Amino acid sequence: MTSPAFARYDVATALGQGMREIQEDAVVTDFPAGMDVGFVVLADGMGGHAAGEIASSILVTEVFAELKFKLADLKKHERHIPAILKSAAITSNACIRDYVSENPRNYGMGATLIAPLLVEDRMYWISVGDSPLYLQRNGKMRQLNEDHSMAPEIDRMVASGLLSPEEGLHHPDRNCLRSVLLGDSVAKIDCPAEPFQVQEGDIVLAASDGLQSLTDAEISAVLLENEERSATEIAFALLTTVNALNDPDQDNISISVIKINRTQAASLVIPQYKSRRAGGGMSQTRLLSFPGES
Repeated sequence: MTSPAFARYDVATALGQGMREIQEDAVVTDFPAGMDVGFVVLADGMGGHAAGEIASSILVTEVFAELKFKLADLKKHERHIPAILKSAAITSNACIRDYVSENPRNYGMGATLIAPLLVEDRMYWISVGDSPLYLQRNGKMRQLNEDHSMAPEIDRMVASGLLSPEEGLHHPDRNCLRSVLLGDSVAKIDCPAEPFQVQEGDIVLAASDGLQSLTDAEISAVLLENEERSATEIAFALLTTVNALNDPDQDNISISVIKINRTQAASLVIPQYKSRRAGGGMSQTRLLSFPGES
């Protein structure tokens, strides 16, 4: 067990609209001052125009509400965290189903989910879809959560010689999702029973797949170059690097950077959606930063 002085999080969240007409990503974070427990909820909406925006807002609001309600007791009942995360995801999935039943024109809307939750130096998470959860440690980056797109299957076909590397890279089904929250049964959920041990100096990065316009090597290089800077500066550097690509097909980008150090950050972002009642060109970027408190 580590002392409370270790588990301090420097957190920043950023969103870029890319070249899409509407922002369909949503992200909320909560790292209350004076506590060594906090979480991120990030959703990448799908379903066309406003429907994707509604789905992601429903998802982050419902998951946020359930985790926030139980936040103070999470350390006392830590063994129940994976079940709590799964319950939050299933509840939000049911809310999407209820919304679609009342608004059938939005049938097919849904969202991916990535929600890391930290208790001192232990990180739990739940993910559905292809939104990545990265860890940068000692200059090396790896993805911690499962990728529920077809990309891993296609990569295995490349490794076995069934496809060439070029065919695998540009395969038309590469970004097809094998699991997503859209109100129906959920094919795959990644929610490890045991926590991942974070260390001082780690950088945790949750993102929508819009960030993956950059390769993993390019993302890692940005993190390495800025590892001594604040989470806010890291988030800005990542968005700047994506925007510099000038990709006419750039998707929405949402990221949350968590630096594990001795500075605690308090952050709270509430999406524009009331629980269980959803309402109805140029690259744009929104950066939300949260200064740390000792």
